Amino acid sequence: MSLLSQIVKQGNKIRKQLGIPHPNKIKQQQLMLRKLLERALFTEFGKKYHFEKIILGNDLEKSFKEQVPIHNYADIKPWWDRARAGERNVTWPGKIKYFALSSGTSDGGTKYIPISSAMLRAIKRGSIRQFLRISREKKSPIEAITKHALVVSGSTTLNYDGISYSGDLSGISIGSQPIWFEQFSKPESHILAKSSWKEKIDAIVEQAPNWDVGSVAGVPAWVQIIFERIIDRYNLKNIHEIWPNLNVYIHGGVAIEPYKKSLEKLYGKEVMYVETYLASEGFFAYQHHSESKGMRLFVNNGIYFEFVPFDEKNFDENYEIRPEAESLTLGEVELNKEYALLISTVAGTWRYLIGDTIKFISLNNFEIKITGRTKHFLSLCGEHLSVDNMNSGISYLSDEYSTAFNEFTTIGVSYDKLFAHQWFIGCDISVDKEELKNKLDGHLKLMNDDYAIERKHGLKDVFVTLVPNAYFNEFLKTRGKEGGQTKFPRVLKGNIAQEWVSFLKQKNILTADANIGLL
Repeated sequence: MSLLSQIVKQGNKIRKQLGIPHPNKIKQQQLMLRKLLERALFTEFGKKYHFEKIILGNDLEKSFKEQVPIHNYADIKPWWDRARAGERNVTWPGKIKYFALSSGTSDGGTKYIPISSAMLRAIKRGSIRQFLRISREKKSPIEAITKHALVVSGSTTLNYDGISYSGDLSGISIGSQPIWFEQFSKPESHILAKSSWKEKIDAIVEQAPNWDVGSVAGVPAWVQIIFERIIDRYNLKNIHEIWPNLNVYIHGGVAIEPYKKSLEKLYGKEVMYVETYLASEGFFAYQHHSESKGMRLFVNNGIYFEFVPFDEKNFDENYEIRPEAESLTLGEVELNKEYALLISTVAGTWRYLIGDTIKFISLNNFEIKITGRTKHFLSLCGEHLSVDNMNSGISYLSDEYSTAFNEFTTIGVSYDKLFAHQWFIGCDISVDKEELKNKLDGHLKLMNDDYAIERKHGLKDVFVTLVPNAYFNEFLKTRGKEGGQTKFPRVLKGNIAQEWVSFLKQKNILTADANIGLL
């Protein structure tokens, strides 16, 4: 048994013997807010919004809501631009050295998210906690997580403008990891530094026989590509012929369900899936047990959460948050209600709308499930179709046809003076498109009452176009979005929708005169 295995086992044994009690998570969140306000008291942001009055008030959380407005990226960008220009103590104490580049899937624009030293430490703490949690899983032999960990991440080569560095969060966090961890983390630093995604995959494939991989982390589409390349390169039956100890797959950012069938064809034995919620803005949650359907919020790791009910009272018809939107604290949330997330963090984000929607599936442990993006809902006439619904529909099709429909996206279109949904589904086999459409439509009607009602009224039809899976990645590449952390948007709107339709016309998937009726 390796030294690391012994350390992890001993740590778990001590923790169990001590019987460490679980703290009150609601109080932890209140304490986190106080700590954040106290740390940022003398920043320019703290002075403008009178943090000292909030701290001295009788009701901290209520005063915070009343004193500090909700911010989207456009609102807070002028503050963060000052920090990027080198100004100190803007929204967080000191100078911000790193900025994570967000893929900006909601509107297609690149966003620069501040990453403070305190946030980097919080991300590391979160990763270690998840690592130790996995080590206590009965399904996961401890040797599996003390072997090499393959992290399919962005480049660690960052952009430097003379003042600050910018790049993928994965590149920033991995590039600042302790030197001792490099012996466990793969690929090596010289491969991670490659900016060309093709060169990085080629290097991973070539080095694969030299590693003993026990766990892998990354976006499913790219992990699948790497596995397939390795299997093909070394003429293997499955990935376990080269990595027999591979036992854990840590995923996040995109639902794993549409990819499971294609991934499991590449395995030689069962692999445990563990979901994580690590965004450009911080480490929010992780799956605490392999059997759990949700992820536990990190309530004491540098982030204070608020939850805005995702309804017409708080969001307009374009899914923009209303100025008078009301947020709830952790102690006020309800089960199975849709919420948009607001965060305040140790990186200087304040009441920031990150664009994700979640619902609580357990209030005992405050376990959440990501349901989509505020801009990635389709509700042209009240059907309220979420990304969660869409993922379920694609997973259902995979079961029905015993094949993998890995990629998909949808566009809301005008049709017959009302509306329709245009689906584009990744498919590399021959299927009856009309039958597939009817199966998908029927499943969505069963799981979403609003959708079922509107299919009789305003939502006149559903259309399906089958697209080779490779074209999804190719389209991302044409937009400069190729890479390990890049996800294809599940709902397309505006310019991106027009670009996608034009791309498919060039590929002869759509006829040159196809009229999609973009809204």
